Amino acid sequence: MRRDIVHPGADRLKYEIREIVAFANELGRWNIPITWENIGDPVKKGEIIAPWIKDIVARKAAEDLSYAYTETEGARAARDFIAAGVNARDDSAHRGAKIDSRDILFFNGLGDAVAKVFGFLRREARVLGPSPAYSTLSSAEAAHSGYEHLTYRLDPERNWMPDMEDVELKVKYNDSVAGILLINPDNPTGAVYPEETLLEFVRIAKTYGLFIVCDETYANIVYGGAKTAALSQVIDGVPGIALRSLSKEVPWPGARCGWAEVYNRKADARFDAYVRSLLDAKRLEVCSTSLPQLCIPDIMGDPRYPSHLVRRAAMFEKRAEEAAAAFDGIEGVTVVKPRGALYASAVFDGERLAKADADGRELPIGVAELARFIDEKTKDVAADKRFVYKLLASTGICVVPLSGFMSDLPGFRFTLLENDDEKRAWIYRTIAEAAGSYVK
Repeated sequence: MRRDIVHPGADRLKYEIREIVAFANELGRWNIPITWENIGDPVKKGEIIAPWIKDIVARKAAEDLSYAYTETEGARAARDFIAAGVNARDDSAHRGAKIDSRDILFFNGLGDAVAKVFGFLRREARVLGPSPAYSTLSSAEAAHSGYEHLTYRLDPERNWMPDMEDVELKVKYNDSVAGILLINPDNPTGAVYPEETLLEFVRIAKTYGLFIVCDETYANIVYGGAKTAALSQVIDGVPGIALRSLSKEVPWPGARCGWAEVYNRKADARFDAYVRSLLDAKRLEVCSTSLPQLCIPDIMGDPRYPSHLVRRAAMFEKRAEEAAAAFDGIEGVTVVKPRGALYASAVFDGERLAKADADGRELPIGVAELARFIDEKTKDVAADKRFVYKLLASTGICVVPLSGFMSDLPGFRFTLLENDDEKRAWIYRTIAEAAGSYVK
């Protein structure tokens, strides 16, 4: 073509969580049954949707208005309900935010929200995010700038807490940083940030004139005695955006229904103009899907919903304990027990993995042709990705390498989602034994 039509950030759009599916599907010629531990879909992993939730959805689907457009910002009833919930969280008037329905904007899933939030930033304005990083967020930030995503370190030796000194130094000495991104509870690590940590993020943002984006997808999936707060409770006058959805909480991932809660919009004229651009961009699409929005007040306002959340948190706490226990005594690989969200991350001892990689360490693959195929496919990939490919060929279990999460820590992420108790125990045991034997 006479003009280059490729966006300068196009090569930054990487989503290892889904990309590995294409590789796994190539193994079909050897009839290897795949156990999908790569993606966080509770329903695909066997979780049964509560009948009362299905009843609400069915009733709403029978209403003609569920087939109509909503307002661009989202269904007014849903926005009023969410805004009231945000305001009810605020037990500290000097730190919390008060909002109304005008501060809520619905999207077709948080993938849509993330694309808009980063895509309509000025290209030179960077957002500093965590490492390991959730791929949708890191790729969107990198793509909008055309450069590698800027990150601060999460420390597995401190329960995956953020290195706040690293955060502040990177903010202080890089004036292109306009915002800070955090994920609480975190994906992929399962970390849950205490209120003190959130307040430190807010202090840094206030000191250096930044805004905050907080992915709160898993805000109601916290367990193991962890305590945290919503961004709205600690934002203290700083401009901010919290991202939430139905996907993991109801769970209803197929709804593709997420929303942004905007805090302190009027605190800065440039932030206000930026938020206005998000709404203007949404107007070009008219609105987001109606049915799931219309279900929100009835589902989340139902008296059974709090116990639904408690039950699911207890379920994932048990599975987190099972996952961590499976790795007890396995030398060379560590799992920090998750305290929130739906995932666990295993980290290899870097020296052991490097040696195993240099020695050409293998996992048992019964078919010579398949072993050669894996060797060919893993020539030029990171060491943890090479292990993940070999694990897949050896056991059929599909996990995601930590290098796919913008991490220099070698390891892999797996889920807490398998609903079959026996199969889940087999998954954790098999992964742990394979990882331990690989770096022994």
